[in-house]
Amino acid sequence: MAFMEKLMGKREELDIEDFLNNLDTEEENPYEDAEAFVKPVNLQSEHDRDTVIEEAKKGNILLVNIADLSKRNAIKLRELVSGIRAGIEDIDGDIARISQERLIVTPSKVKIIKRKEDQ
Repeated sequence: MAFMEKLMGKREELDIEDFLNNLDTEEENPYEDAEAFVKPVNLQSEHDRDTVIEEAKKGNILLVNIADLSKRNAIKLRELVSGIRAGIEDIDGDIARISQERLIVTPSKVKIIKRKEDQ
């Protein structure tokens, strides 16, 4: 009996895992009544930098993946992030690093609370 319970319990775990893994694969259907979206962007080029700024101007929040560029070209990463920062400051938005691989960029009227660690 315990063997069957383990199998049945395992089945439920797999169903939950399948469900969680497929959350973002549902059909993309932007909500018409949404005022803003949270969008992921991979930062690779000037085009991506411009996309981040334009999306923020539209009122969207961006999660910017900088992992690939930080490994390949730190100078270009600094240049692109500086460009994003300047463009976001022009619209009174905000930018912050949320992990080693990601930045968050917000539009105007959305500010990021940045905590400085005590030394």
